[in-house]
Amino acid sequence: MTDLTIPVARPVNPRFSSGPCAKIPHYNLDLLSDAPLGRSHRAAVGKAKLAEAIELTREVLGVPADYRIGIVPGSDTGAVEMAMWSLLGQRPVEMLAWESFGEGWVTDAVKQLKLDATVRKSDYGQIVDLTEVDFDKDVVFTWNGTTSGVRVPNGDAIPADRDGLTICDATSAAFAMDLPWDKLDVVTFSWQKVLGGEGAHGMLILSPRAVERLESYTPAWPLPKIFRMTKGGKLIEGIFKGETINTPSMLAVEDYLVSLKWAQSIGGLKGLIARCDANSGAVRDFIAGKDWIADLAVDPATASTTSVCVKFTDPAIKDCAAFAKAVAKRLEKDGVALDAGAYRDAPPGLRIWCGATVEASDVQALMPWIEYAYRAELAAQ
Repeated sequence: MTDLTIPVARPVNPRFSSGPCAKIPHYNLDLLSDAPLGRSHRAAVGKAKLAEAIELTREVLGVPADYRIGIVPGSDTGAVEMAMWSLLGQRPVEMLAWESFGEGWVTDAVKQLKLDATVRKSDYGQIVDLTEVDFDKDVVFTWNGTTSGVRVPNGDAIPADRDGLTICDATSAAFAMDLPWDKLDVVTFSWQKVLGGEGAHGMLILSPRAVERLESYTPAWPLPKIFRMTKGGKLIEGIFKGETINTPSMLAVEDYLVSLKWAQSIGGLKGLIARCDANSGAVRDFIAGKDWIADLAVDPATASTTSVCVKFTDPAIKDCAAFAKAVAKRLEKDGVALDAGAYRDAPPGLRIWCGATVEASDVQALMPWIEYAYRAELAAQ
């Protein structure tokens, strides 16, 4: 496209937000009709729904049978902080950060828990050199940088015989990427990412090694009730059977169950990964060879397949931040991409969610609109 001709095709669903994310295809509220509204989550029906959510999570993700899965408050943030406050402090710690949420966990460790942690950081679009990390220490990191468009390519750098625990924020990786469970001791995520669920609920997955730490170690700092996973030196098993610490929304639980069953219907984790690969591939096929737009991810091996971040590279652009915001605003005004601007702390550009609930045809339809918006804004400078 070399002129300002408006594209003909339009995305059927313009929701490209990176969280909360697009609902599953053909979603409607009638799918939630079995939600036990007005019932206690401690009643048999409520417990059964919560237990089903845990077991379907295990089945779709392929979580080992001896790993505990719990539904916890506070979304992914609550799950990560619950793990950090409960587990850290016994051993030296390394904190890895390559985007804003990883930076937040660094702040928690250094300024709130006041740990003498080794901190390794990378610029947006890159990850740290994992071969330099000492996994005999406890290590906290994000698997996929939701705000930076990069991910850990695999678990090869994590030793199977490590002495430390690996605490992994996998909120935009779970259900989209193949997580190596034997390399991960704590995995957290939220419902509103890859499966397009509702906010406020987090998932906390613990390896046997993490459970052993919980039962043998008492942190030096006080733990709020909402973070406590042990009583009398033993794991509170009920948390991992659907007896949640605080009151969950049974409507949101039903929504999560609907999403999990949809995931099963498309082939489980393999089907979810394939959809993410196709979506992110549509973006990268479009930007390949263009001199005005580029992937924020420097190395294709670490490029995210969910939160795809792109930057404008035309030297004729006078103010990159203002330009990128104007493009995102134009895409929203045209009704073709909602909430597609870069995260506020990230470099200027666009962030296009390519998770499994997005249709590849919608991503493909969006691409010409990005070029149209770019040319229109360039002409308006």
